[in-house]
Amino acid sequence: MPQYTPPMRDMQFVMHELLNVVDELKMLPAHADIDADTINAVLEEGGKFAAEVLAPINLSGDAEGCTLDKTTHEVKPPKGFKEAYKQYVEGGWPALSCDPQFGGQGLPHLVNQFFYEMLNSANQAWTMYPGLSHGAYEALHAHGTPEQQATYLPKLTSGEWTGTMCLTEPHCGTDLGMLRSKAEPQADGTYKITGQKIFISAGEHDMAENIVHLVLARLPDAPVGSKGISLFIVPKFNVNADGSLGSRNGVFCAGLEHKMGIHGNATAQIVLEGANGTLVGQPNKGLAAMFVMMNAARLGVGNQSLGLTEVAYQNAVAYAKDRIQMRALSGPKAPDKPADPIIVHPDVRKMLLTARAFAEGGRMLQGYTVLQLDKALKSGDEDERKDAEAEVALLTPIIKAFITDNGWLATSHCMQVFGGHGFIHEWGMEQYVRDARINMIYEGTNTIQSLDLLGRKVLGNNGATLKKFGKKIAAFIEEEGTNEAMQEFVNPLADLGDKVNKLTQELGMKAFGNPDEVGAAAVDYLRVVGHMTFAFFFAQAAKIALAKKDSGDPFYTAKLATARFYFAKLLPETATLIRTCRAGLAPLMEMEEALF
Repeated sequence: MPQYTPPMRDMQFVMHELLNVVDELKMLPAHADIDADTINAVLEEGGKFAAEVLAPINLSGDAEGCTLDKTTHEVKPPKGFKEAYKQYVEGGWPALSCDPQFGGQGLPHLVNQFFYEMLNSANQAWTMYPGLSHGAYEALHAHGTPEQQATYLPKLTSGEWTGTMCLTEPHCGTDLGMLRSKAEPQADGTYKITGQKIFISAGEHDMAENIVHLVLARLPDAPVGSKGISLFIVPKFNVNADGSLGSRNGVFCAGLEHKMGIHGNATAQIVLEGANGTLVGQPNKGLAAMFVMMNAARLGVGNQSLGLTEVAYQNAVAYAKDRIQMRALSGPKAPDKPADPIIVHPDVRKMLLTARAFAEGGRMLQGYTVLQLDKALKSGDEDERKDAEAEVALLTPIIKAFITDNGWLATSHCMQVFGGHGFIHEWGMEQYVRDARINMIYEGTNTIQSLDLLGRKVLGNNGATLKKFGKKIAAFIEEEGTNEAMQEFVNPLADLGDKVNKLTQELGMKAFGNPDEVGAAAVDYLRVVGHMTFAFFFAQAAKIALAKKDSGDPFYTAKLATARFYFAKLLPETATLIRTCRAGLAPLMEMEEALF
């Protein structure tokens, strides 16, 4: 059975040494009283919950899966899931970063994000039940009426109720403009919602008293396409005027999807038959409200793969130190044993270090981005708020796509380290691979994220936001330009920054001639920019580690070694990616459809 140890030392490094989060957060009025001891204590307790409560039921939950009673349409999650959720609620964990006005603890989103990394490492399938509630909370916090907020937010904050997002339909996935679900206005101002939704994570369960479905549907006079979509609250149980639960609503689970991973999460087919709903926001403006939830979910999905990368790495390292196989090419390293531990073999180390670098790089990028999110939400300075919002928008598709792509690679490498045992369920590695694979399509496929980055976030404003982020990189390069010890990190970073600028300009010119050029280059472009962000953070981490390498703390020695590995073995991938970006559209389109 796999084991998990929360990576508290690295989390504290990212927060307190790399990002100086306490000083940054104290500048925000809502977090003026925050301190490192509070942050560390909360996360240490959260790590115990993840490791001691969730991790032990991950493997069994995957084997058991969820059970649907087709007569009652009720779903039971695997054994132990409901009890773990009860502990989660009793511990006050759902309220961590929620608004105190609705019963929340008001801690920074950054703290919640690190907490959720640990939950995802321990048990991604379980974590998706409360995780989606945060997205529903954010959407209603931003767009709900005062009455809706008073009714739903305290219950979502406490965890008594959970939330879902109901977008996808059998005939449409990402292209929501094609959705057919209908909303008929009623005399009392409510709506009757009819339609079918699929792939609804945590769509039905008995872990909470009520489930708050946020459903996209069309009004009778709605324009065609995405401009005619409205958003509705559709609770599993109708809510009375006094907040108590009333009759069962006309929304139920008709089936469970049997996916290759996340078996412990109820991926539901949801049918709405005249279900009672209330409008969120303005008619036909539902996507704007839903995007609040979707963007939160995209950061969350990146965090899912970060969690899986970390736990897969931990278990692969433990196995590689224990498993003996063959001798090192340079001679025996464990002469007292019949063979050497496989961790002495260079390619095993390459696989392990790839996973380690992807975990540490992802943690730095996530931490930085969510710190900007806290500024966007809580800063009293309007300019700072707008700059932070723009930067979060730029980095969100990178987090979602780059970290989940890396998670797929990392978990696959870690499974490979186990050899044949990696494919055996009880070792846990093949589950991490299966769970990681789905994250690449969740909340908009990684191709959609790439199109969003290049087409909308970069070329959409002539690269203004990317240039602002680039100025931060340039300032760091200028600061360290004469530091001889930093040249191995600064020079490749500066070179890549120049190449990204030139590539962006080139692709922008091509797109003027043919917009399909964006589609041809977008996926590889996102990976190039993802590497640029990782290189920026690893260079900063290396600077800290160099200053403390003689402290006697092996953490800094390991951090420096990981940074050197990243720059030597992973960053060079960008050379190939830049060439494939420049190869353009022609190689993809010259074959006639009939020849496929």
